[in-house]
Formats: sequence, structure tokens, C-alpha cells
Amino acid sequence: MSSGSLMSRYVALLGSINVGGNRLKMAELKAVLQEAEFDNVATIIASGNVLFDHPEAPDTSLEARIAEIVQESFGIDTIAAVRSKAELEAALAESPFAGGNEDGGEDKFVHVHFLKGQPSEAQFTKLMQDHEGRGNEKLAPGTRALHVDYCDGVAGSKLTGAFIEKRLACRGTARNIRSVKRIVETMDT
Repeated sequence: MSSGSLMSRYVALLGSINVGGNRLKMAELKAVLQEAEFDNVATIIASGNVLFDHPEAPDTSLEARIAEIVQESFGIDTIAAVRSKAELEAALAESPFAGGNEDGGEDKFVHVHFLKGQPSEAQFTKLMQDHEGRGNEKLAPGTRALHVDYCDGVAGSKLTGAFIEKRLACRGTARNIRSVKRIVETMDT
């Protein structure tokens, strides 16, 4: 992909990687993306976080291309939420539940669901209404994101990705605050 144009660092946050039987070695993922001519590819944390360089302003076609590469190479139906360092930092800043914020929870329980699109206010309201009485989680809308404090932990939560996706009408992939901060730090190197 190198063409001499100015490159920026991005992360592709892949959904459904190394969960639910979708095992994938990060070295294999890195190799496939390098073969597809992505530049300066690196992986971080074994749950589908791929750093790469790309010319300015990637769009949804790039996300679709990465998801297609994973599907064709490994048979895993995934999404790829591509974000810049600035977008990750903005997601951390807008989360009302991240440590240090007013309603801050534990970083391991506070998640950002990075979404493929921007849900409407009505879709978020539907999610809140349907979730009422199902658990203690706290939710807040974000910019192409849903912020969740899984107060009692993720493992036993009824607020699953499928539950969220159905109500918001878009796919997403979640990372806890610790992981997002680590990705941001790694994007500097």
C-alpha cells in the first residue's frame, strides 16, 4: 500500500476474535494483512487489535475490506472498527464511567462498544428500555460508541453484544478501558 503518501497510524478493532471458538493467532492475522499490503502491521492484546499505517481518512470500505480478509483467510465473521489514536482518546474522554470521571467504575468493568455506525437517540432509548430490570449495568451513548459499566462484571451480564446489536441496529466490538488505554499508548511507539 506504500505509495509515498502521508501515512497515519490506525487500529482495527476486530469483533469475535479469540472468543466463542473463533481462535486466531495474532501472528497469522498480522501475516495475512501484510500480504494484503497493509503497512507497518502490529498486533496488541490477543483479542483482535491490529495496528497499521494508512493514508489519511480511512472509510467504511476499509473496515469492510479488513473484515473480508479475515473472513476469507480464517472463516471468521467479524467486524472491523477502524479508529485513529485521536478517536480512541475521544472515546475515553466521553465515557462517563471511565476511572476519573464523575461516575467512574473499575477500568476492567468499564467498556467501550465501538460501533460500525451512529445509533439514533430512539435506538439508544429502545436499548435502555429493553435493558431495564435485566442488570445493574450503566449505559451511555457515544460517538459511534456505546459506553457501558458492567458493574458486576461482564461474564454474567445479560447485556450481550447480540442484545445491543439488535436494539442499536449496528454491529460493534467491545474493549475495556484498560485495553483502550494500552492501545493508545502503543500507537505512540
